[in-house]
Amino acid sequence: MKQRLLIPLLLMLLAWALPVVAKVTEVPLDQLQPTREQRQATLIILRVIDKYHYKRQHLDDAMSADILKRYLEALDPNKSYFTRQDVERFQVYRTRLDDDLRQARLEPAFNIFRIFRQRLDERVDYALDLLDKELDFSRDEEYRFDREEAEWPEDRAALNDLWRKRVKNDILALRLSGKDEARIKETLRKRYQGLRRRTHQLGPDDVFQTFINAYTLSLEPHTSYMSPRVSENFDISMRLSLEGIGAVLRSDNEYTEVLRTVPGGPAAQSGQVKAGDRIIGVGQGDDGEIVDVVGWRLQDVVDRIRGQKGTVVRLRLLPKSEGPDGPTRVVKLVRNEIKLEDQAAKKSIIEGLDGMGGIRIGVIDLPTFYRDFRGQSNGDKNFRSTTRDVRKLLKELEAEGVDGIVIDLRGNGGGSLLEATELTGLFIPNGPVVQVKDSSGDVEVEQDPDPAVVYDGPLAVLVNRNSASASEIFAGAIQDYGRGIIIGEPTFGKGTVQTLVDLGRFVRSGGDKMGRLRLTMAQFFRVNGGSTQFKGVVPDIVYPSALGSEEHGERGLDNALPWAKIDAARYRASKLGPLEPYRAAHERRIRNDPGFQYLAEEEALLAELRSQKTVSLQEEKRRREWNRREERRKQDRARFRQAMGLPPEPEKKDDDDTAAAADDGEADDVRAIGLNEAARILADYIRGQGKRPTMAQNRPAA
Repeated sequence: MKQRLLIPLLLMLLAWALPVVAKVTEVPLDQLQPTREQRQATLIILRVIDKYHYKRQHLDDAMSADILKRYLEALDPNKSYFTRQDVERFQVYRTRLDDDLRQARLEPAFNIFRIFRQRLDERVDYALDLLDKELDFSRDEEYRFDREEAEWPEDRAALNDLWRKRVKNDILALRLSGKDEARIKETLRKRYQGLRRRTHQLGPDDVFQTFINAYTLSLEPHTSYMSPRVSENFDISMRLSLEGIGAVLRSDNEYTEVLRTVPGGPAAQSGQVKAGDRIIGVGQGDDGEIVDVVGWRLQDVVDRIRGQKGTVVRLRLLPKSEGPDGPTRVVKLVRNEIKLEDQAAKKSIIEGLDGMGGIRIGVIDLPTFYRDFRGQSNGDKNFRSTTRDVRKLLKELEAEGVDGIVIDLRGNGGGSLLEATELTGLFIPNGPVVQVKDSSGDVEVEQDPDPAVVYDGPLAVLVNRNSASASEIFAGAIQDYGRGIIIGEPTFGKGTVQTLVDLGRFVRSGGDKMGRLRLTMAQFFRVNGGSTQFKGVVPDIVYPSALGSEEHGERGLDNALPWAKIDAARYRASKLGPLEPYRAAHERRIRNDPGFQYLAEEEALLAELRSQKTVSLQEEKRRREWNRREERRKQDRARFRQAMGLPPEPEKKDDDDTAAAADDGEADDVRAIGLNEAARILADYIRGQGKRPTMAQNRPAA
């Protein structure tokens, strides 16, 4: 499983507009020493985790070995700097780090980091020297770009050979993207020099944060430490009304990857920034230079993307569906404030599709579970909330004569637990919605206290691999109550609860230098007793695209908490009846559907790319492979666009050297594939039941 390391908290840092940070200067090697505050923070972190963390795990020699392994991977995730000889030298700490942590001895972590910085300097010098030499691109050899499962290089000679191949690969990738030789060398020289510069700017807080997170990751993926600087940035981001581009980013080896886009934000509204895309360049304004950011620290990339509302930022993206040398696209975004209205639920009606007859299906698109807590606290009786908005939309759809409802939760990453509970209550009589088990083993049940049922007709919930947290609570409850058909892909699988602990509260002075701990302290369980953790919610009718979700979400995180089960809550379920006839009809229908064929072809290509660990360094062979892959992609895309009534290729928006295309409706058509099929499935169900729905109009349940 792939684990993203190095400052894991930044998984949660949104690229909002923040003040420009002060210029960071190089930190001398001899100043990389642990501080008194870091020693204090270590003792506090251990005490808090021991008392409140959901997973009870003893800090012992076995965990010590795991911490060392994770720390080395955090510093050198692609095994390109340390040699096997270095790693063997570090084994002296293998069974000592647990004792060192208990005594707040941090010197081993700093010793290892100083050696890492020296090794990085050696590699950068070697790479820069290679740029001035003639390299042989006719030689038939391969470069292993994904070294996560590789062995550490034996010695310096092995590292030299690895970096010779890396430089050749970097040159070839830029050649295939159309850059000339002068520009290639300039780009790579800046890339390698920038790698050294940014590493030299890492100070004691950065070293401490990385080391402590190697410890927290040995527990599970969502507990992490925030240094004082990261804590301050987090606070600012939460105070700025979600102003910026609306993207959650993470570091994946040398790439900055888009984890998700925020509904209503510029990135999501553009339709051109997708989860899994890698940001390889950032430019300011309409015509500012796009700076190569491959190999940059996540924080530095975020700093580049930040800016004032109304200003332009341009991102050069390497799409999720491309290999390391694939074509890129440039997306221009205007930084803006994300308003609640942009995230609000919206309705539409699907009718007239083949096979649906006269059945009309209402759709409620729900991007997030929102609640205007500020308006509520200010006494606004009409404050916005998910449940209020959906209640209104349900009544409007009833007035428009729909026969069934689809709740679209695709890409909904969660939000307010209260809203997930109350929204469920619109479709069920009063009863439990979700169970929350804390680190002490106590279980609290979140109840729907309202016996009113707003809608009791045919219902489907559409989910995908990015439906998480509150979405999983809602979908799981609807499934457990037998209240609706769950359709799509297995959901994200995040069934744990985190809280922020300010470490400064435990000391009398110097609390501003302590930082914070993001602590996993509880787990969600469905009313049937099963957890939403790891497995997520498995749909009743699974789309074929689900094959690519096996390594997504919690299932793709190393050391994630496993699925678990507790006693079921007391609840009364309805019966949907056998779903096999509708599942079989769905499978027959999509067998020759051009939309689902396109999705299957895209998923197959992604699986092929995910399994690829090496690339050829022989230029002609590499070009043939690249051209073959591009031709296959173009043919797949052209067939799909033709079936959707679109021209074979979208019109380009600009004259930049990109593959950026105009938003001519293709993204909406791709999204409509799954939604239209969900409507057809629900229409099949309505016919199969032989009855039409009724709106309950707040009628108390019997």
